[in-house]
This record gives sequence, structure tokens and C-alpha cells, in this order.
Amino acid sequence: MSSENTSEFIGLVQSAFSSEGVLARNTSHFQPREGQTEMALAVAKTLQTGGSLVVEAGTGVGKTFAYLVPALLSGERVLLSTATKTLQDQLFSRDLPQLVKVLRLPLKIALLKGRSSYLCQQRLQTHGREHNLSDKGSIKTLGLVREWAKTTQTGDLAELVGLEERSALWPLITSSRENCLGSTCPEHKACFVNAARKQALSADIVVINHHLFFADLSVKESGMAELLPSVRVVIFDEAHQLNETGTQFLGEQLSIAQLLDLVRDILASGLTTAAGLCDWQKICGDFEKSVRDFRLCIGTQTSSSRLRWTELIPEGVDGDEWQSSLESLHTAFNNAISALDTVSELAPEFPRLSERVTQAKRTLKHFASSPKQDQVRWVEIGQMARLVEAPLDIALVVQEKMLGLKNEQQKTSSLNEINSDLNADSNGSFDSTDSQQISLPRSWIFTSATLGNDETLSWFTKPCGLESSQILQVQSPFDYPNQALLYIPKDMVKPSDPKHSFEVCELAKEIINRLGGRTLVLTTTNRALKFIGDELENYYSQNNEKGVIEVLVQGNLPKRFLMDRFRSSLDCPSGSGDSSATKGAVLVATASFWEGFDVPGDALQAVIIDKLPFPPPTDPLVEARCNRIEREGGSSFNEYSVPEVAVALKQGAGRLIRRESDTGVLVICDSRLMSTGYGRRLIKGLPPMKHEEQMQGLLSFLEQMNESREQID
Repeated sequence: MSSENTSEFIGLVQSAFSSEGVLARNTSHFQPREGQTEMALAVAKTLQTGGSLVVEAGTGVGKTFAYLVPALLSGERVLLSTATKTLQDQLFSRDLPQLVKVLRLPLKIALLKGRSSYLCQQRLQTHGREHNLSDKGSIKTLGLVREWAKTTQTGDLAELVGLEERSALWPLITSSRENCLGSTCPEHKACFVNAARKQALSADIVVINHHLFFADLSVKESGMAELLPSVRVVIFDEAHQLNETGTQFLGEQLSIAQLLDLVRDILASGLTTAAGLCDWQKICGDFEKSVRDFRLCIGTQTSSSRLRWTELIPEGVDGDEWQSSLESLHTAFNNAISALDTVSELAPEFPRLSERVTQAKRTLKHFASSPKQDQVRWVEIGQMARLVEAPLDIALVVQEKMLGLKNEQQKTSSLNEINSDLNADSNGSFDSTDSQQISLPRSWIFTSATLGNDETLSWFTKPCGLESSQILQVQSPFDYPNQALLYIPKDMVKPSDPKHSFEVCELAKEIINRLGGRTLVLTTTNRALKFIGDELENYYSQNNEKGVIEVLVQGNLPKRFLMDRFRSSLDCPSGSGDSSATKGAVLVATASFWEGFDVPGDALQAVIIDKLPFPPPTDPLVEARCNRIEREGGSSFNEYSVPEVAVALKQGAGRLIRRESDTGVLVICDSRLMSTGYGRRLIKGLPPMKHEEQMQGLLSFLEQMNESREQID
């Protein structure tokens, strides 16, 4: 693009965000924000020059419009990736259609998810049967799926209300890379996955998620191999999850659930299509027993944890049992392959099943050998178990396969080789001959509300290989000194004290009682979650005469239900029979609720964090990353642990103030914030709230919030 056209484009973007621009004229509640305009112009310039831009945009900046408007106005094909399906659906269903209409652009938008998000009609027919389900709820839901399947245009299971992703029905009616029959499938022409990919290839804007992006970068199977070479602009929202998501797909994995699914599929196909030709019950029974014995060999614990695996055998696992389990699995694999090969010509699923068993056998052989030096290996323990080997970060993959940087001397190397690599292993599920190959430079935009705790955003840029990127930090427009208070209880016992969770509960009760609920308690461990959750549930079941406070605890109900219930808590009538009363809620949660939980308004006015969220030092991935820093002469505590805490704290604190009219208190029950040098640095990384250490100051602020709320009501 010429300099004249570039200036015109930049001016067009700037005009869109002005007080009299197209957004102000056609978008409700739009107000010009200096930070939003600054980000939009930085994105626009990167779209014109190419290269990579990393933007940390504080809560309230309006980053979605800041990257969407220049991307839409650029006239380029755009690939937009998010970390969650929730934001993916929001962008596709709300934000993009709104802006396309406002900007009056004739653009086609497509939504592309992983294949497990779409109904597989072939598996619905062959595996989605009542006898494969053990509970009445799933059997009832199966009936709803069958009725919905007759009318759906997309096959996207998100359309189907009442189907939980954890449902036992889900893997029976969706396909995976392993069990998809490809072009040999009887339902190939009507396949919803292929239809979604075709729509993506012909669209101007394609919305995907990080899991899909990296899964394809790893196995080149999801349709991205045809799509990415024709796209010049790639935008990653919620980019703070990029490294953790990427490492999941760039190594080796083998799960007990995956093997049990394989056994189930062999049995179902064998009995349906080749009954009597092989003893499917015995073959699959022996196979399943070897899988379950392998699970018992690993350990009987069901709580989520990770076993270190630095030698040939995971720590804590008996060597003889481990070897015996591997041999048993190896025999089961061979028996299954032999049986499947004898009936391979009867139906297309049999060769595919044989390939799946062969791949599992190959992966197990990999895990039977010593770990690679540049990888970290562990066993993921839960209800099932998973063997994992992954790189410590995604830096090398980003630089070589995304940015096309082979080394410092080749920063401008052509992407043609990468495009060729991406196309080379395509499964050929649809024709890509019309895909337009692009020329350099490609533009990469990475953005999130929280990307680090220093000016270079090194927490994000270093593990993602983006240290040479342009960096922009845009502060939140919220008036934090007047909207929020940070309270750090001065006299609370240390987090290591057994009484700590009890004292957190007592403080939480004081705040909850004064606010009438409206409180989110974020814990750093499952043990604290259970203790605090049980304590608050018991207390309010005995001291909640008017029924005005409801206690919600993560794990007791599905996450989506908990979020919706909490957001709408003030709309619920009181259990006392007084229709004028409202019910406030308390949510005790951990892990995923630290981010992505958006509750604007009065339903949430207090966030209580039990202690600093340090990464567990015994976690194999954490340990390996820390060891690498120490080997390189650095300080793992200062360079890894403290930045991890800083980012997690910013994410947790970000739940509190979501819009200009919100008010609230952030309570962090950890005296180390005041007694250590790193603690004081962590405070500086938080939004600039008022700081209070005395209980009376907290109570006064709570009273002010209540008075302001009553005046508004």
C-alpha cells in the first residue's frame, strides 16, 4: 500500500473513534476513549507495515472494537482467535455483525471450531444409542439431540440447550481427529465440520480459538492448513493463555479416557458390522482390563495432581508393575490390530480403528523410552490419567512456524516455506486450489487485559518468542482511586498458619453481611475452596433467616450455571416470601474463575483473595521452567514465580470493576504484600486503588457503597 493510501487508512480509523465518528453516531453507549483510539491506531499501523504488535489493554479500554474496527476497514482477510468458546461466540454473534452493519462493509464472517464442537451424524447413528449410556439424563438428552439434528443448519452443539460438555453423551456424538473416517465416511457430504471449513475458506473474517490454532499447527488437520496461507492478518485476543494452550498441543499425549473411547468404538463397530467374525467381547474386554490396570498402576488418587517424570518411570510408580502394564497394553494393541485387519474390507471404520490403535501403540512406545532433554514429561492425575510430554514454552514454534524467523539473521525470511509445510500434510477433506497465497508482510496482533508486570511484558513475550515485537500498554480508563479500595488485613495470621482459612472466612462473613452478598471469594487451592465453601454454606444455612444470601461453591454445580446464577442473584425473589426483597449471592471459587468471569453492576462489589497465588513448586512443568532459569544464571523466584503471581493477581483483581459506575473492595488476605519487597512490587502492579490496612477503613468504605447504592435505588 502506498504512503498516501496508508495515511488515508489511518485517518479513517482515527475518524471512526472520534466524538462525531461512525461509532458515536451508530453505537449505543459509545464514548471516545483516548486509550482505545491509541490502541486502534497502533493496530492499524501494524496492519499496514506487517510484523507483530503486543498490546496490554486494561479493563474498560474497549480493546475488542480497538482491533476489530481497523481489521474490518483494512480490507484484508482476517483470522481472529480467542481463548474461550464464550468469547468466540460473542464475537461471531454480536460484536462482528454489529460493526459490519455500522461500518457498512460487505464482509462475510465465519465461525470455525474444533471438530468436537460439531455433531457427527455418522457417530450419532452408530454410537449414539441408549445401550451405550448408563444414566437416564443422558438417554433423555439423546432424544433431544436426535430431534435437533433434523433441523440444525450448522451442527454446532452450542445451539443445543441442556447438553453439558461433561456429558457422557458428548464423545459418542462427536468425532475426533483419531476416529473421523474422512472421505470414506457415509455422511461425508453432509458433514458439519467440512461445511464449517468450506464457509471459513470463503469468508473475509474467520473466528477460531487458540486450541484449534495450535492443534492444527501441530497435526495440520483442522482445515487451518488451507486457511492460514490465505490470511494476512492474524489477531489473538485473550493472548495471555497462548503459551499454556500451545504447549498442550506441541508435544505427545496419551490418556486413559482416549484408550477407553477406543475400546468402546471397537466393540460397537465390531458387534454392529462384523458380529461373529471375531470374539469382540473378549478382545475388547482384555483391552479394557489392560487399560484399567495401567490406570491402577499409576496410582489410586482421584484429586487433580501431576506426577514428576524425569527418569524412565514416573515417580512413585512401582517399576515392575509399570513394565507389566506396558507389556499388557502392548499385547492388547496387537490383538486389536490383528482382529481389525481381518475385517478391514467390511466397513471404512475398521481401517481407521486399526490406525488409531497403531498410533496409540506408537505413542505408548514413545513414553516407554526416556524423556527428551528439551521437553518436560509428567502424568496428569484425575478421575482418569494422562501421559504428557511438552515443550517448556512455544517460543521456537512461534518464531519459526508463525513469524518465519529461523534465527536473528533471517528475521525477514519468506513464509512460503511455512505455507508449504502447512499445506503438505492436509487431509484433503476439501479442495483448496482457489486459496490465494499471500505475500509478506503478515501482521500478527496479540492482546489481553493482562500480559505482564514490566514494560516489556516479558511474562508473555519471552515464552511466546515475541521479544522483538512492538509493545503497547494502554491503561484502564476507570477511576480506581474513587471506585475501589484495596484492603490488606494487617493482623491476619500468615498464610502458612492452619488458622488462615478460618480467619479468611470470618472476614468474608463481615463483608458479606454488610453488602448482603455480592461477594466473590477466590482461593488458591482446592483445600481452601472446600474449607471456606463448607464454612460459609453452614453459617448462612443457620444464620440466614430471611434467605437473602445464597452461597454458591465451585464444583457443586456446572460452571455456566454458577456464573449465570451469580450474575442474576439480585433479580431473584427472597425466600422469605417478601417479593420486594432481593437475594445477593456469594461465590467461592478457584482456578478458572480468576479470569473471564464478567459481572458488571451491583451483583459483585467485593472480591476476596485468600493468599498470593504462587505456582506450585512441585508441579513438573513449573519445576522444569524454574530449573532452566537457574541453569541460565537467573533467579527462578524473581523471573518466574513473582511474575506468575503478578499476572494472576491482576486477573483476579480485574473481576471487581467492569464499568465506569462500578464500586467495590478488593481484599487480599496475605501479609506478605506488606512485609516483603516483592509484595510491595505486586501492589504497584495492581490497579491504583485506595489502600487500607485498618478494619475501620474497610467498614467505612463499605458503608459509603451501601449509601450510594440506596440513593441510586
